[in-house]
Amino acid sequence: MNASAKADEIIFVDAFSGSGLYSTGHQKAIFPSVALATLAGDLPMHRWIFCERDPEQAYALQARVKKYGPEKNVSVFSDALPELTDRFRTSLPTPKRGHKVAVLCLVDPFSLDMPLGLMEKWSGLGFSFVVPFTFVLNDRLTYQHYTEDHPDTLRKHIGGTGFDSLSKVTSNMQFYKHLVRLYQNNMLVMGMNTALSVHKLESHLINLPVFYMGFFSRQFSAQAIQRDVNVSEHLQFDLFG
Repeated sequence: MNASAKADEIIFVDAFSGSGLYSTGHQKAIFPSVALATLAGDLPMHRWIFCERDPEQAYALQARVKKYGPEKNVSVFSDALPELTDRFRTSLPTPKRGHKVAVLCLVDPFSLDMPLGLMEKWSGLGFSFVVPFTFVLNDRLTYQHYTEDHPDTLRKHIGGTGFDSLSKVTSNMQFYKHLVRLYQNNMLVMGMNTALSVHKLESHLINLPVFYMGFFSRQFSAQAIQRDVNVSEHLQFDLFG
């Protein structure tokens, strides 16, 4: 989203930052996470907020932030998910006349642990969201792991209605596509403008040929979001090994 044309201050929030590095492949090559990559990139951002609840990973992230972006305005929050809303409310600048603030939040827990109800609270603070629909889904951890073993987590993740229809699917692909559409529909019910993009995927953790990326915002129109998605379709997020 071309927020820089509409905002005087852009804040990037990574809701699940990890330690700042990840490994991939048989050789265990090390790569910077999205959090650190945004620090190194030439992006029109003014502040970064990285959220990591594990103490050891948060400590490592702090050290790597100092190495990769010592001159950048970066905060690392270690608050539990339910407590982040108040932390954001007290730490984010209040938009004023003549000074617009845009908050772009990456939500990529690689699980279904992010409740849609919490997304609604954050959207009330002016957040726009980038959501890669990425979670383990393969021959060992099938759709039944979510529909039968962890139904409460699944209900909270998709929000609203739709669990009954998800519980009737019969394949991983059917489950994945249906979950994404339900999520998008429930975002629309929340008053969010939405767009989806499709990206190729090669991962032993997700046994699917492609994954969806969701863009959700109250501040930007669906047409503007989709236009930016179409322009940037050639860009890929290297999220998996």
